[in-house]
Amino acid sequence: MMKLSLDNLAPLCEQLFSELPHGGIVVLQGDLASGKTTFTQAFADYLGVDDAVTSPTFSLQQCYGKQLYHYDLYNYGFEKFLSLGMMEELEHEGYHLIEWGDETLIGWLKRAGMESVILKITKCDDESRCYEVQRA
Repeated sequence: MMKLSLDNLAPLCEQLFSELPHGGIVVLQGDLASGKTTFTQAFADYLGVDDAVTSPTFSLQQCYGKQLYHYDLYNYGFEKFLSLGMMEELEHEGYHLIEWGDETLIGWLKRAGMESVILKITKCDDESRCYEVQRA
């Protein structure tokens, strides 16, 4: 587990990049305002993405260049994600960061043979978060 300030997420980005050097799926778990989108912004910076990263809460998916895909299941849930054919999006090369992914999503990914990493984010205090990375 890492405790990091919200303005210094580079060590966590490096760890995830080493876990998934050629891209992959990262399931972001944490309470509201825990820093899921903030981490995605830091990871985009780490990858050299110039686009402004925003939460895809109402759009379900945001794409940044050809290497970063950002999803948010909060409003729609996994069933809607699946019914819209969004699982096919996960086959694109690059990094797929999914906010509000739950055990249903993780189970589906396993059954589909898609490797993923879970990033659990908890609020340690106002200025920092605790991050735990584990293979799904």
